Amino acid sequence: MMRTGLLLGDAAMRRLAEARVIILGCGGVGSWCVEALARSGVGHITVVDSDTVAVSNINRQLVADFTTVGQLKADVMARRIHNVSPSCRVHAVAGVYTAANADSFDLDSYDVIVDAIDSLDAKADLILRATRCRHARLVSSMGAALKTDILSVDVAEFYDVKGCPLARALRDRFKRMGRFPARKFKCVYSPKSQPNSRELPPSVTANGTKRVNGTLVTATAVFGLLLAQLTLSRLIA
Repeated sequence: MMRTGLLLGDAAMRRLAEARVIILGCGGVGSWCVEALARSGVGHITVVDSDTVAVSNINRQLVADFTTVGQLKADVMARRIHNVSPSCRVHAVAGVYTAANADSFDLDSYDVIVDAIDSLDAKADLILRATRCRHARLVSSMGAALKTDILSVDVAEFYDVKGCPLARALRDRFKRMGRFPARKFKCVYSPKSQPNSRELPPSVTANGTKRVNGTLVTATAVFGLLLAQLTLSRLIA
């Protein structure tokens, strides 16, 4: 971390070493965010993901290669963190965040909560709970699939996100529920999408059945790295 400290200074590096961050989702977006936080010197990282690595993940997920297929993503990510930053205290949770088990995550014990969840139900619940935390602050990824123009990827407050179907679906859900985020939070998003060139059967995951959308590593990595930047800026502010 010497070069990071050279740029940020000793006081900032101490704050990063003492910081606690939880990342929910270690896929195409979350895995790149975790990697960047570990390489930047964050001292306590919790990674949450119930899925195992599949061959179809290799095009975009940092945890995925032909040696890790079939392994739990959370465990693979934890090993990467240890290899990059042996002093980092890592907690790998091979599970799914849901409204039913949300209390078990003790969200307010963290400094930053990183939302890289791709389930609408879980994402909506996490946003409502995380924005009510007294201490922890939330940063969130909107949809990174179907994106090819990384120059269009941007950061905005949730209600200022434009052109993102996931953000729109979340806002519609909150309106129907009559419940809304308790405070503002930053999102990474892109207003530009490209449709699939062909359709595949839905995929069954721990979070339910989902449509299979095309993805590019350049887009998912940029989303993840921007989440990491938002997190670091919060931690060293």
